[in-house]
Amino acid sequence: MMSSVDDLDQPTPGFMVIGDLMTDIVCQIPGPPTVGTDTDALITSHGGGAGGNVAAWLAHRGQAIHFVSRVGTDSFGDVAVSLLTANGVTCHVTRDPARPTGTCVVMVTGDGERTMMPDPGANAFLAPADLPEAEFIATRHLHVSGYTLLKSGSRMAGLAALDLAQRRGMTSSVDVSSTAPLLEVGINPFLEWTSGTQVCFANAAEANILTGMADPEEAMNALLPHYDTVVIKLGARGSLAGRRDGQRAATPAVSLDVIDTTGAGDAFAAGFLIGWTSGKSLMDCLLPASVLAARAVGGVGARP
Repeated sequence: MMSSVDDLDQPTPGFMVIGDLMTDIVCQIPGPPTVGTDTDALITSHGGGAGGNVAAWLAHRGQAIHFVSRVGTDSFGDVAVSLLTANGVTCHVTRDPARPTGTCVVMVTGDGERTMMPDPGANAFLAPADLPEAEFIATRHLHVSGYTLLKSGSRMAGLAALDLAQRRGMTSSVDVSSTAPLLEVGINPFLEWTSGTQVCFANAAEANILTGMADPEEAMNALLPHYDTVVIKLGARGSLAGRRDGQRAATPAVSLDVIDTTGAGDAFAAGFLIGWTSGKSLMDCLLPASVLAARAVGGVGARP
């Protein structure tokens, strides 16, 4: 039987998440905007950022979370941090006096599909000095948002975190995160930076870019020499995962009314990692991950 979205998972030894923390301005419109004139919208503000979203979903599932990011000294930064701490996340967030907190305008159409226009702000300047090195301990799992590696200003922090985690005996994961910056950075550099990471999350388009293979299963197999576990997110078609030892699993998406797809991949990653760090089978990782992704798309905004 599939687990309920309201059943709390057993706590693992804990997670460290490194990534962006944003304010999401969500504009809900019934269809495409009318260019050159007004388009009526329902506009709301939410906590966002891929790293912050993963941390929020992990905390929502009862996990102990340390979160590392960078925001401005503005009121947006105050709210962004308070939203996470109120939900039990231990925040190691540097306040940048020269740059604003990141903001993302998210346009959501009636079918739930979203178009994002991000201004990373202070996120793009996360530095190695911002890492709380004392919190990198072997019992924790490190998850790094791909945005941290894909942005040149924060890349050294992401690479330093992955290196430190390896030296401290931590397991680690990375989410590719976005196709456009991946194409700008290039396939080989990204694979070089992240090879040796235990878990890689990618959607079908990202996996296609990384391997040149349109078939998700073939792309997954092509990525396995670089990672111990590869997870391909297929949206409404579900997900599949493989391990280098030959284990494979696939599951359909959980069927719910789609309101806003923002953050679905982040919720999915959180659900999967809880199972993976507990030593569960791939199927037992994919199923609760799909449940959390369904819960994410069933409401407005990227957080629980």
